[in-house]
Amino acid sequence: MHARAVAASTTALLGTAALLFPISPARATAAADGSAPLVIAHRGASAYAPENTLAAVDAAAELGIRWVENDVQRTRDGELVVLHDDSLRRTTDAEEVFPDRAPWKVGDFTAAEIARLDAGSWFGPAYEGARVPTLEQFLHRVDHHHQKLLLEIKNPELYPGIERQTLKVLGNERWLDRPHRAGRLIVQSFSADSVRTVHELKPGVKTGLLGTPPVADVPAHAGYADQINTSHRSLSLAYVASVQAFTGPHGRPLEVFAWTVDDAETARRVTGYGVDGVISNRPDVVREAVGR
Repeated sequence: MHARAVAASTTALLGTAALLFPISPARATAAADGSAPLVIAHRGASAYAPENTLAAVDAAAELGIRWVENDVQRTRDGELVVLHDDSLRRTTDAEEVFPDRAPWKVGDFTAAEIARLDAGSWFGPAYEGARVPTLEQFLHRVDHHHQKLLLEIKNPELYPGIERQTLKVLGNERWLDRPHRAGRLIVQSFSADSVRTVHELKPGVKTGLLGTPPVADVPAHAGYADQINTSHRSLSLAYVASVQAFTGPHGRPLEVFAWTVDDAETARRVTGYGVDGVISNRPDVVREAVGR
């Protein structure tokens, strides 16, 4: 929306100071509002269970992690499934079950075919038989644990209309009611067009843009995105403060979530930058490091 001019000027000064005087772990204590950042389990607690499966949601719950991130794509017959890659090859046995279907793209398989696949054995024998969940199944499991969801629309350019369909499923599963919209759901994507579409279709839903846009471009994104969620490798104190100096579509300062942070040193570093959330395959490690 608009930058707060004084805050932006202060931000520039802080950024220069940060370059001259790197922040120390002892100062790495607060997000923009003074609290420790949120800790989000990346694809579930994916260091401890196969990513994007119900077992990974369970693992996050067992660790006491309140936020879970996932990835949504669409099958050939229009079912939304939770999977990161646009190919089934890495995290399922699709190559064995369907040897003549290379390159095993998600969009080339029906929901019934994907439901046959083993999505756990690649991770370890204890997870043999784990399945690729549908979005509905994933939502049920997150709700069962009273968790919160950071939902990524993956590869939207491959699936025209996936934003509207995702919102329809969320609505059918009562994830668009006031309690969920108020603090239990964020929809994000690397595609600015996709995030903008979600905001236009459901303005009340909190949204995040993945990537590291130049600060000069942030005002345009702030019209439809509540967050700029960035690789920890791209972050600095100055960048985080500059992003947070803008007001998002719901009248609050933009937030920054850092990804993907799996060690205590990096967790303390990005917390020192004032990020609002840290996305991690090892959320327990991050939680211990930042005192959440």
